[in-house]
Parts: sequence; C-alpha cells; structure tokens
Amino acid sequence: IYLLFCWPLFFAMLLCFGLWSSPHPRPAQPRVGGAPQVPGSAMSRDSGYDRHITIFSPQGRLYQVEYAIKAADSTGLTAVAVRGKDSCALVIQKKVPDRLIDPDSVTYVYQITEKIGCLMTGLTADCRAQVTRLRQEAHEFKFKFGYDMPVHVLAKRIADICQVYTQEASLRMLACNVILAAVDDERGPNIFKIDSAGSYFPFRATASGNKTAEAMNFLEKKVDAEPSTNEAETMQLAIMTLQHVMSSDFKGSDLECGAVGPDGKFRFVGEEEIEAHLTAISDRDM
Repeated sequence: IYLLFCWPLFFAMLLCFGLWSSPHPRPAQPRVGGAPQVPGSAMSRDSGYDRHITIFSPQGRLYQVEYAIKAADSTGLTAVAVRGKDSCALVIQKKVPDRLIDPDSVTYVYQITEKIGCLMTGLTADCRAQVTRLRQEAHEFKFKFGYDMPVHVLAKRIADICQVYTQEASLRMLACNVILAAVDDERGPNIFKIDSAGSYFPFRATASGNKTAEAMNFLEKKVDAEPSTNEAETMQLAIMTLQHVMSSDFKGSDLECGAVGPDGKFRFVGEEEIEAHLTAISDRDM
C-alpha cells in the first residue's frame, strides 16, 4: 500500500531533478540574442557566456562588461576634457531629449566638491547614481580626515567600487564613464577617466562618448607633452575638438562647459562666456 501511494511522488522527483527524460524530446528552441552561434552541430564556444557577469568565456572575455562599456558610449553624446598649464576644461554637447523637458534640468557636468568637477557620459540614471556616490565618498573623506579629498584618491576609490561590480552576480555595473578634473595643490592640474569596469588613468586630454576615437586622434595632434595653455586657451582647445569631431559650428546653448581655474575652484561656464570662446575660435580660423 505504501508503494502504491508513493510511486507518483517518486516519478515527480525524477522529473524535477532531470533524471527522467521523455522518449520524444522537444526540439531545441532558437536562442534570441546573446553571443553569436554557429549553425549546425558546431556550436559557438562562447555561446551562453554573455548571460553571466562573473563567468569568463573560453576566449577570456567577460561579455557583460563589454556590453556595459558599449552602453556607456552609445548615448549619442561626446565629451572632451583638456588639461592646461594651470587649469582644466570640461566640454560636452547639451541635448534635451524632449522639447517639453526643462532644459535647465538636463546636465552632464557636475560639481563634486568646491575643487573637483565631473563630466559624465552614459545612461542618465546611472550617471546621477554615480555622482551621488562620488559626492558621498568625498564628503565622508573630509569629515573623517579634516581636509578635501584629493582627486586622485577619489578616482581610485570610485574605480575600486566599479571593479567590485564586475565580481558579484547580484550587482549590475553602471553604464557610465566618469571624467574627474581638479587642480591639486601638490600635483597641479589633473584629469582622470574611469570606465564601467573600474579602469582609471590620468590624462593630459581625453574624450568619451559616441566619437571617442576621432576626438582622441585630434587631441593627440594638438596637446603637447607638457601642456602650456592658459585657462582660456584650454577651454577653446576643448571646444575646437568637439567642433572638429562633430563637423559643425555650435552656439552657446549647444554646449555645456565646466572649468577649474588657477585658484583651484571649480565653476560652471555660462552661455555668454561660451559664446565669447566660440567667437575667439572663429576669429582665429579666419
């Protein structure tokens, strides 16, 4: 009697654990998205490895990390940061996604502390979340140690946090690139770029976004090994780079700029000052 009532439960357990297979297996369903597959019996070796963030493919690639970096560069915006002799300039296109949105609420240039400016490219929500974490780390550092957090320490700290996101399957990387700029009392002007995977490096000039390669090629020809430009010339070089890669002439309302001057204070550059820089660039070209 015991066996009579328990055998259905026994076969149900076999089905749950995959120990029982149907004599007429269902045909395999075609997979949507993911790594490309070779048709026929020779399946791609990387098939399925893009479903997990913590598993390497046989070729040694982390597909989800690559997807996050690609998402950060596919928003259609291009940002440029240039380091001068005693200043730093941050420039990015300003695009309002909808005509009914208040233009003043759309920004990609942020102030982290009085001395550190930030330029973001990527998904808007991820950018804001990253800026919030940057400000939190900087203010906790000042509260704990009594002085402003140096920009290179902040860059290393946020890069370490981003790298942890590539190690745990329960986390999602933020699809955004961070460019930090500041004039340090000991190191002078500094520009750091941090990507979604946690890589960070100091730059004399850098770019991020849709047309990074074109902007970097232009900057390599224009930026010297030891930058000697003043604050105005540094800002004009950054604007010229953006004009070159976009092949268009901008108005003051088309750009969003930030600058760190010789006094070490970060400030937002107004529309009138941007127009003055655009006029100076036009006169120079003529």
